[in-house]
Amino acid sequence: MLLRLPTSVTEARECLAEGAVPIGGATLVWAAWQRDGFPDLAMSLRELPEANVLERDALGGAVLLHRVDARVPDVLRLAAATVGTGAVRRTATVGGNIAGSTLRCLLPAALVLDARATVLEPEGVRETDLAEVVAKRPVLLSLRWRPPVASAYRKLPGEAGGAPPLVVASALHAEPGTPDRVRVAVRDGYDVLSGTAHRETDAEATLEALRGTALDDLPAAAWEVVRAQVTGLLEDRG
Repeated sequence: MLLRLPTSVTEARECLAEGAVPIGGATLVWAAWQRDGFPDLAMSLRELPEANVLERDALGGAVLLHRVDARVPDVLRLAAATVGTGAVRRTATVGGNIAGSTLRCLLPAALVLDARATVLEPEGVRETDLAEVVAKRPVLLSLRWRPPVASAYRKLPGEAGGAPPLVVASALHAEPGTPDRVRVAVRDGYDVLSGTAHRETDAEATLEALRGTALDDLPAAAWEVVRAQVTGLLEDRG
């Protein structure tokens, strides 16, 4: 297998046009390749600057999970810290987790940030939403968002061999001239549900507004976790 390491978007586009298989840390594909055979040509974005941004409002798709730190909102930092083991986090990438994994531990965090994705195609670079990233699994160059006022993340303990553990992420957004907004996203099993509501006069009223979204389909146990997290998020911000 020949591994290409493009250092520019133009080179990366050429690799895709030549049929290179994109890989991140290869944590999701290595076992399958060992079983079914390795591709002739692969491509890693680890040398591409656009895929390695790590800033207050942006995170590159090639960033290794163990590098995600306090420069990004808490919800993303905490989400990355819960993925797999330390060895996995030193190899797995942001793009692989969101666009390649079936678990997508980072997806709820990205959703509550209302993140937009920059993706790479043979024809060029374009911006899209997370729904398309999940559905079509393009090459993820980066995520960008407007930093929230506050955010929170919780992954419940899971059982070995069981269903994916419940994940709850939330963020409080404020913009001049508009009411504050609360975004919540929940991974329940393999499904991810999200909802947005204006911040009301108290936490209970805000939670009632969130029940008017897709989150209303959550089971009671998941709603209790949402309730505790949203209440804490709003109380911490006064």
